[in-house]
Amino acid sequence: MIRVDSLVKTYDSGTQALRGVSLHVQEGDIYAFIGPNGAGKTTTIRILATLLEPTAGLASIAGEDVSRYPERVRRLIGYMPDEFGVYPGLRIWEYLDFFAAAYRMPKAARRRAVDDVMALTDLAPLREKMVETLSKGMRQRLCLAKTLVHDPKVLILDEPAAGLDPRARIEFRALLKTLSGMGKTIFISSHILTELREFCNACCIIERGRILACGSIDGIAEQLMPARVIVVRLLSRAGEAAELLAAHPGIASAAAEGNTVRAEFRGAEGDMPGLMRMLVEKGLPVIGLEEKERDMEALFMRITKGELA
Repeated sequence: MIRVDSLVKTYDSGTQALRGVSLHVQEGDIYAFIGPNGAGKTTTIRILATLLEPTAGLASIAGEDVSRYPERVRRLIGYMPDEFGVYPGLRIWEYLDFFAAAYRMPKAARRRAVDDVMALTDLAPLREKMVETLSKGMRQRLCLAKTLVHDPKVLILDEPAAGLDPRARIEFRALLKTLSGMGKTIFISSHILTELREFCNACCIIERGRILACGSIDGIAEQLMPARVIVVRLLSRAGEAAELLAAHPGIASAAAEGNTVRAEFRGAEGDMPGLMRMLVEKGLPVIGLEEKERDMEALFMRITKGELA
């Protein structure tokens, strides 16, 4: 659905924001585009949204070249920028009707489209509210509603949850899941890997204008952090348990922390019951053993270096 091949962008100042970026987003993906601030995420997104011309390389959406056929592409996409303003003096429905009219939708179709996106984004009860009075979270919903008003196939969202409080972030993620269930392809940029893991099925990590890794989040984590972190909980004698585990060939390291042992396990998942059995047979008072999810922030810090383009 989205294809980027060897994309290069050099600004007039000489700054090279993109250095041969390539990625492929399948239809129906919720694709996370992850990187630190200044990595080239917004530059890539603006090229996809037909707002910037690349210096070299190709980018296409649903087979349409973004540079050669920008008008065709704009009908396929809904673009939500990282920063946006609202036009004061307009009610919510008027604001959305304005953008529907910009897509040359007939009046009756506009009315239906506006009602539909307000219902989807839970803005219907606020339809008469002036846009300049909305909270940050409601403005994000309004911008997403504007992005959806022409029923695009592809959503391109640049840091859509930035600045939202925890409740608004949770609600926004739930809304994106709903949109994915409706068949939308979603390309979403962020510098916060942890908030995307639970609902993105693929991702790409960029830094200093270069792609560092692409694939599923779990696949990248498996590649870069092959050790599984396990935690063993005991009533006592955690030190003895740590020593036993450290001597096991499948354990890279083990350390006691109070009545728990935290260990890096490099064996197969099916080998974990054997660890439990070994500890119990040694007479240790084990309460339980669990695998911890890989620390996404640690993964992000491992793969990136904090460099700017």
